[in-house]
Amino acid sequence: MDASRTTRKFIFVAGLHRCGTTLLANMLAAHPDISGFSSTGEKMDEGQYLQSVYPSAGMRGGDAVGRLGFDPFAYLTEKSRLASDDNADRLFGDWARYWDLSKPALIEKSPPNIIRMRYLQASFPDSHFILIARHPVAASVATKKWCRMNPVSGIIANWAVCYGRALKDAARLKSFSIVRYEDLVRDPEAVLKPLTDRIGLAPLPTAPAGVRDDLNRKYFDEWNRRLRDPREKAMAMLVRPFAERVGEKFGYSFDEAL
Repeated sequence: MDASRTTRKFIFVAGLHRCGTTLLANMLAAHPDISGFSSTGEKMDEGQYLQSVYPSAGMRGGDAVGRLGFDPFAYLTEKSRLASDDNADRLFGDWARYWDLSKPALIEKSPPNIIRMRYLQASFPDSHFILIARHPVAASVATKKWCRMNPVSGIIANWAVCYGRALKDAARLKSFSIVRYEDLVRDPEAVLKPLTDRIGLAPLPTAPAGVRDDLNRKYFDEWNRRLRDPREKAMAMLVRPFAERVGEKFGYSFDEAL
């Protein structure tokens, strides 16, 4: 059977920067029946840079690190003007150059997928979406080095907007799973097996070893140092109620970051 966007399973990894999208995608791409992107020459081998259909970083509606959720042009659904059969075929053609099309499942990851899942489902019929989340404080402090003009509280607000929207969009998806970064690094096998089961693949022949389970601590410590600044503390107090409502849906509390 010739490879096309209607004859393959597609796995889309979604999640903001520093939330583990690369780690998760690489673990899954090690599966003998899954092909991912590698050695493409583009940043982090992200699919957004390997296509010509929708905006990528540096463009209006592209991947605005730390403020993606506040750009109305970045949000794509099945109702977008870009959602057409011609564009879907073009998108598959762009990505197909980097996949091993002999594999039954093809994986792509890019942070903006978090607000484009409905659009991707409309383009690729047999799609499986995996949303990976990380504690909003740890993820936002880790992202700060790329967002010098954006305060950490602003990046946390962006986390809440993007993940809140992703949860709403999930109701429209045929196959959707949530993974927590903290669980993935602690016990990869326990996280990955339900994912391959859902996609309809055998478990990974060799489960990756755990990384470590204290990767958030240094970012929590940095957050507490920042809160000594009265302005940072005031902004944190403003954003916390909104962000914590979304964070609780993933099992996160701001108290654990203090």
